[in-house]
Amino acid sequence: MSDDALAAMDATDQANLVAVGDASPADLVQATCRHIDRIDRDLGAVAVRFGSDAINDAISVARSGPYLGVPFLMKDVGARQAGQPYYAGNQALRDADHRADKDTILGARFRELGLVTVGNSNSPEFGLQSNTWPIAHGPTRNPWDLSRSAGGSSGGACAAVAAGLVAVAHASDGAGSIRIPAAWCGLIGLKPSRDRIDWRYAGHDRPDVEFVVARSLRDTARFLDLLRPAEIRQKYPGRYVASLEEAPRPLRIGLCTDSPDGGPVHPACIRSVEQAGQTLRDAGHRVEQSAPATFLEYEERALYGAVFGFHEYLSCLEDLEIRLDRSVGPEDVEPFLWELSRLGGHDMTPGEIEQATSWLSRWEHRTLAWFDDFDLLVTPTVCEPAPLLESLNPTTHTAIELLEKMVPHMAFTEIWNATRQPAISLPLGWSEEEALPVGVQFIAGPGREDLLLSLAALLLPKIDALPHLPPIHA
Repeated sequence: MSDDALAAMDATDQANLVAVGDASPADLVQATCRHIDRIDRDLGAVAVRFGSDAINDAISVARSGPYLGVPFLMKDVGARQAGQPYYAGNQALRDADHRADKDTILGARFRELGLVTVGNSNSPEFGLQSNTWPIAHGPTRNPWDLSRSAGGSSGGACAAVAAGLVAVAHASDGAGSIRIPAAWCGLIGLKPSRDRIDWRYAGHDRPDVEFVVARSLRDTARFLDLLRPAEIRQKYPGRYVASLEEAPRPLRIGLCTDSPDGGPVHPACIRSVEQAGQTLRDAGHRVEQSAPATFLEYEERALYGAVFGFHEYLSCLEDLEIRLDRSVGPEDVEPFLWELSRLGGHDMTPGEIEQATSWLSRWEHRTLAWFDDFDLLVTPTVCEPAPLLESLNPTTHTAIELLEKMVPHMAFTEIWNATRQPAISLPLGWSEEEALPVGVQFIAGPGREDLLLSLAALLLPKIDALPHLPPIHA
């Protein structure tokens, strides 16, 4: 097995190498570490490298698990594994060499699958931005063009998978953090329904979810099967892998290329959605221009949502104080977090919070009602191809300037975190002007990941016809 051959394989093929004895877990991990050492100096996708520790883990790993010995990256925000560095993109945690004290539920599941963690992928501080440039670790660059952003907050994970450093990596999505970097790096990026995955916040009604980004659609489906709660896995084994072989019935599909925030949408993004719509028409589906009316109620929803965004910033500071076991100040976090945590929200009355909660609940129900008549909605994933990295430099822009740049990037994605629906970004488009991939987003009703995966399998030949290997690749 050559290093080049390994870099072209998905996680299932890599696991098969180990299963038939053509490679050992240590072989896979050593090759992956060589890839990271050679490629990541330019890319900046891996914030923390485990090196010899990962190789030792691969040698001693238990002889079980469907992905035994497959190299893996944990995102530096979210799920954790005991004893491993966990910095959350924060310089104070990095300087303290903070370590996770135990596995989270999802971190333990990754171990049970046989995956060998070789490092932590880069992420913006606490996963709060649509670009990956933590001051603690520096920027992650896009493997299609090193002057471009890889997106965020799962930018390190997506850049690493797109560049062939690993075949699969942990990721999370609170407002588009899987789908945005997947679109900009030319990957398949699935945000599952709320609580589809077995994780530590199940039942807490949170907008964020955790999952993986993978090199292939079959890995995406298989990990969705394997990461569900045990009782569901046992009752419906292989449900999502099977959906890849199921041709969907004729569907009613809405298309929308107008950005919810009213901003411009790049012509390549519009064109990619329209082309996907025509492909679906040709396959016998009913496709029309339509979207929930609530889709364009952006300003009012943003006003109410800001109430809870403020509390997210405060919770990051509270979490940091717990981990450092001391109070924290502006010197402990990036200006982006500190400045936004000082804005508004302190004097919100219980009545105002209740008003915001009630409006947002009604908005969610009105949005979901559209899916009573439609099976799918198709939109651009992001309003533009990957922007220039320097335009999102956290050391030269104020917090408000960065936030204003982020809002259009999340306009098509954040909505579906709020409504708990599954959404997938597929690399169906291409911008000739920038020579960059373009993502098209498909949204289904709650719990209908099977529909998204069967549609993705239908469109896979179109994906294969586009450029799929970036210039920076292992």
